[in-house]
Amino acid sequence: TQAGPCGAAVADGIEAAYWRAFATDPTSAFGGIVAFNRTLDAATARTLLDNQFVEVIWAPSAAPDVAPILAQKPNVRVLIGGGEAPPAPELRPLAGGWLVQDADRGDPAPNGFEVVTARAPDAAELADLEFLWRVARHVKSNAIVIGRGGATVGVGAGQMSRVDSTRLAVQKAALAGLEVSDCVLASDAFFPFADGVEQAAEAGVRALVQPGGSRRDAEVIAAADAFGMAMVFTGTRHFRH
Repeated sequence: TQAGPCGAAVADGIEAAYWRAFATDPTSAFGGIVAFNRTLDAATARTLLDNQFVEVIWAPSAAPDVAPILAQKPNVRVLIGGGEAPPAPELRPLAGGWLVQDADRGDPAPNGFEVVTARAPDAAELADLEFLWRVARHVKSNAIVIGRGGATVGVGAGQMSRVDSTRLAVQKAALAGLEVSDCVLASDAFFPFADGVEQAAEAGVRALVQPGGSRRDAEVIAAADAFGMAMVFTGTRHFRH
């Protein structure tokens, strides 16, 4: 996707996942796009249309009784389809030419994470770190995503500094009335300084995932250790420039 997610979540059912994702940032969700990775059912379609103004709904398939519900909102665009887009280079226009780069498709499994702090993440933190790392792939750099229990609580995107993205993610969570305490955090690229980690810790973040590779990695790790945080490196970064 070329859009930026204002919320994302996983759950046993898509209606529950929708509510959890919506709670991250109800203001930004207004007039947006809602995407599902499972069949859209009638109950979820009705809930969605009753709860918010939406421009586009995407799902891999839809139950037969969904069409009459969606027809009540003729201005809503409904896209049905599935499958990962085929690998292809991404193009960015430049003055006098094009920048060509490989698409970002890296989603390392938890056993691919390198624990770099004295404290290792527990099982629940590790599951959330993996989930948020996948979400961060779709967030505009500089990207900071905070969440807990398989749902985002704050997204900081497109800022000029990583510490500003961290601050924004914390502020967005507060505006939505969501607690950052005991959350985990994903950063699409390395922390160049310890300040972003310190800010996250002060907000209550307990674990982080980031690519690593900064000349100040030792300082960043030391800051995480000082706050008793767990941190893992992926060894590869996401990018949305």
